[in-house]
Amino acid sequence: MNFNINLEDIAQIIIGAFALAVPISFSEEAWRLGETLPLFNLLLVVILSVCFLALFAYQSVFQGDILHRNFVFIFRVVIAYAITLGVVSLVLLSLDKFPLLTEPILAIKRLIIIAMPASMGAIVVDSFDKE
Repeated sequence: MNFNINLEDIAQIIIGAFALAVPISFSEEAWRLGETLPLFNLLLVVILSVCFLALFAYQSVFQGDILHRNFVFIFRVVIAYAITLGVVSLVLLSLDKFPLLTEPILAIKRLIIIAMPASMGAIVVDSFDKE
């Protein structure tokens, strides 16, 4: 099974995620939202993030043709979100706003909040080079 993801795709996802993660990660509003947003709302943010990633990937990256590539499509969405989470983690860590060891819930909340727009940046840049 050909997963159709290469180093160029990964680099595009990283660049797209970084482009939106950086300005939002510098926002005190995003940090505070991580402190106050209830878990139910965080779950909604994750669901919305993945749904929009899937919708954009379906329309733009796969051009609506996933009939015989369902697994590849799902793999692409999961990889894009996972790479985005990694990029956002590194950005927050570099800003000392990712207290994973001391306040893991807060760190994960901030990660999810900032990953939402960053994941869209990731998939948009990834779509520049269609399959």
